[in-house]
Amino acid sequence: MSEKATDTPGLVLRHPDGSSFRFDPGALCLELLPTGGPGPLAYFEVLNEPADLVRWAEESRLPDGLAAGAGLVVSAAEVAEARALRDALWRLAEGHVRGAPPGPDDLATLNDAAAHPPLTARLTADGGRAWAAGGTGTGLLSTVARDAVDLFTGAHAHRIRACGAHGCRLLFVDTSRPGKRRWCSMERCGNRAKVRAHRARLTAGDE
Repeated sequence: MSEKATDTPGLVLRHPDGSSFRFDPGALCLELLPTGGPGPLAYFEVLNEPADLVRWAEESRLPDGLAAGAGLVVSAAEVAEARALRDALWRLAEGHVRGAPPGPDDLATLNDAAAHPPLTARLTADGGRAWAAGGTGTGLLSTVARDAVDLFTGAHAHRIRACGAHGCRLLFVDTSRPGKRRWCSMERCGNRAKVRAHRARLTAGDE
């Protein structure tokens, strides 16, 4: 489960054990991944009904979300399609990190989603950005899928990474200038690594 971050980029992820932390994956398509996933990742599943996918869209990095007047309409079938796209994105992104070729079925799932018309953005009178009314779950998934195509083929494709912590599978794109990001979140895995390193130094000093 996630909540939209307010002052800093990314989402606040809530683990089923009650803990929470801020996570910025750096790309819209990668924000979909923490909603669940294939295999053991199904433990984190939160996309169970249309309202769940609408909530994710509102909390995502889509400019201004989709809450105000956009009227996003999602069907149960589109929720199932969202889960299928997300699972394909997990496998595609993890394979990309390993240097493995994309699976044909996952590639077809991504490209089929991207082939539909995406959500329509509009320029407002005050120079802002808004979403045209009547958006659908299919349009939302097309927007996510096109973002993934851009990510996998863009300038930061070589910076898609998995968190360096043992047992953490969260994926992110490192958009920092130095390109040295290691953790999904300094608040979570980065801090845990610092604590372990500190304890190891104390132990070594006692020997």
